[in-house]
Amino acid sequence: MVTPRKLEKLEQKALTVLREDIQKRTGIQLNTVTRWPGNKQPVIAIGQKEQIKSFAGPYSNILEKDQTLSKEGFRLLIKENVILVVGNDPRGVFYGVGKLLRNLCMKPGSILAPNNLKITSSPRYEIRGHQLGYRPKTNAYDAWDPAQFDQYIRELGIFGANCIEIIPPKSDDTLTSPHMKLPPIEMMIKQAEIIDSYGMDVWIWYPNIGEDYTHPYSVREELEEREEIFKKLKRIDVVFVPGGDPGDLHPDILFIWLEKVAKVLNKYHPKAKIWVSPQAFRPTKEWLDAFYKNVNLRCPWFGGVVFGPWIKTPLPEIRKIVDPKIPIRRYPDITHSISCQYPVKDWDLAFAMTLGRECYNPRPAAEKVIHNALDEFANGSISYSEGINDDVNKFIWSDQDWNPERPVIETLREYSRLFIHPDFSEQIAQGILAQEKNWQGPLIANNSVEVTLNQWNNMEQQFPPEVVKNYRFQMGLLRAYYDAYTRERLIHETALESKARGVLRNATIINSREKMKHAESILNQKWEKPVAQDYKERCWEIADYLFETIGSQTSVKKHKAKPGRGDFMDYIDTPLNNAIWLLSQFERIRKITGEQARLASIDALLNRSNPGPGGFYDNLGKSINTPRFVDYPAWKEDPGSLRTPRISFGAGLKGREWIHTVQAKGFDGSAIPLAWMNQITTLYETPLNVVYENLNSHSSYILKVTYTGRFQSRIKLNADDKFQIHEMIKTGKTPVNKFLIPKEATRDGKLKLTWTCAEGERGAQVAEIWLIPLKK
Repeated sequence: MVTPRKLEKLEQKALTVLREDIQKRTGIQLNTVTRWPGNKQPVIAIGQKEQIKSFAGPYSNILEKDQTLSKEGFRLLIKENVILVVGNDPRGVFYGVGKLLRNLCMKPGSILAPNNLKITSSPRYEIRGHQLGYRPKTNAYDAWDPAQFDQYIRELGIFGANCIEIIPPKSDDTLTSPHMKLPPIEMMIKQAEIIDSYGMDVWIWYPNIGEDYTHPYSVREELEEREEIFKKLKRIDVVFVPGGDPGDLHPDILFIWLEKVAKVLNKYHPKAKIWVSPQAFRPTKEWLDAFYKNVNLRCPWFGGVVFGPWIKTPLPEIRKIVDPKIPIRRYPDITHSISCQYPVKDWDLAFAMTLGRECYNPRPAAEKVIHNALDEFANGSISYSEGINDDVNKFIWSDQDWNPERPVIETLREYSRLFIHPDFSEQIAQGILAQEKNWQGPLIANNSVEVTLNQWNNMEQQFPPEVVKNYRFQMGLLRAYYDAYTRERLIHETALESKARGVLRNATIINSREKMKHAESILNQKWEKPVAQDYKERCWEIADYLFETIGSQTSVKKHKAKPGRGDFMDYIDTPLNNAIWLLSQFERIRKITGEQARLASIDALLNRSNPGPGGFYDNLGKSINTPRFVDYPAWKEDPGSLRTPRISFGAGLKGREWIHTVQAKGFDGSAIPLAWMNQITTLYETPLNVVYENLNSHSSYILKVTYTGRFQSRIKLNADDKFQIHEMIKTGKTPVNKFLIPKEATRDGKLKLTWTCAEGERGAQVAEIWLIPLKK
């Protein structure tokens, strides 16, 4: 390696990273010199543009003419046996080295570089990072030691990250976990040192979780807590304080409090700023107006606005509201699949019930859409992450923040080449894309799930042990087996339910109990004769291996995971049909006296969703791709569904707004039909419009509607924008409701139903609709 005589600290770090990563993969030790060698031996020349004559040798005149680089940019040139990395500044040098590593084919005793490679690149956005919180709530980070954080932060830097966000010891979480190698404050100190060593900015996510921020004693106590942290950390560039989630301060109080925090912060870190988000679960117009008023004061300590989960104002509108000089950072939730900022579009209920909210979730194609839908309105992003489960998504976001035009397959090839093995980068990259397709459309009809498993199974059998044992390969392998196991179960259990219903349809006045017993025996085959147990066993083997190697906690019982946080292995056998509900109904019906009454109850059970002749039934939580929903933007234009419907999961337990998993339990804890477990949802005051056509213009209709969902909002329903069907009612109490539709509303053969919720509520949720013609 040829370098200038004088190197800045980050340039030295870049050389160390290059030397160590090459030696680790090849065994080759690179020497560093400051003069161009006289012979024709291979050379890697590295340095800043301003010092080009001191390290680029005969190529300095060619490179000196390049004026296209901007802040943090680099030029990478490979010609014959010479590799040149020229950075616009120290960070540019580091990212140029990172790009070189991503393009090298490194194997024991061999370094191969693509000949005639020419790359000139500068980042599109100035904020590119990820949150790595050392706290019990995460699904892996709390099990890491400083060396693992160092390695992971290095890898993120290689893919262009320039900032990392860490979390204080006291947040919306317990104080410690059984996996922690160091006390939280000691790890936070180490994290800040590591981040600084890679020339990255140190951000802190610091929520307000105290009970009082106005009383002098409480304020002093909170400030003392923050001072203890601020003075111990080597570097702090930004403190990000969410307006809510968690925290519940009125903006006028919040900004007065933050001014006090800023004084303590700047005592130890004079250039540090405080950024704030308008996050709030139930914001009112008054709350939001007060927030933006305070933002636009542009206080000296104020750094910018953060756009993250549970923000009512769409990002393009925020950009118009706040002063153009105020930067905006995105805070995308890349870690969750449901009940989140960017849920998986049209996810199958079977996956929601098993993989749940925080599984291994590579979504490269979707993440690019989510990124590019709004990137122009912000200055970059620092992602919200709760562990290793979103590993692929982190690298997609970093690469998209650098260059939004880049195809994700190219990022995946570099990811696989550098982190797993250069000989198999194409197969692994395509395998990751295939896993995302597993989640598209109804699972029972998705034949690609079996194809994906076959591809990963082939790789498992054919690749060398060091590849198969790589934790990133193992995460992909586990998902391939898990998805296939879930589909096999879904097919089997759906068939069992259909067979059991067929038995019940043949019940007569003399054998209702016998038929229920027969149907029950069929449904119990789910537990007594389970399918694809070899897939399940392989899932557990891989899950245990990942816990040992990377601290990935996918089970509460086996790995001491935090409930609802990445513990998807505990739900691998969750029933995927209506068995639990049907069995509970059998218990109820058996207690009915009189054969005729029991038969009537069985008939009602079998015809639960039947709207009768001329009627309509819709399970609205099945898919947003239905003609019932009209006049909404496309998903790719509004992936956060602030203006469009989304599918939500979970029935909602009485008195509880939040549960971690999608359970077959209803308002009183009893079993419920699957149709209650997903809903069509609109957020905040966005109207939920459902349209019916081809109605009988001479008929009157009864509307039967099921209200489930965790929001339990106050909602009202109008028809055709002028007829009130019901006034504002509180959901979360009575799931099934009936209302008369005015005949005038259907006289034209059409009907538009519009649900809206009250100001300050989280949104409207509707699970099922029956339109039942009134008998004449």
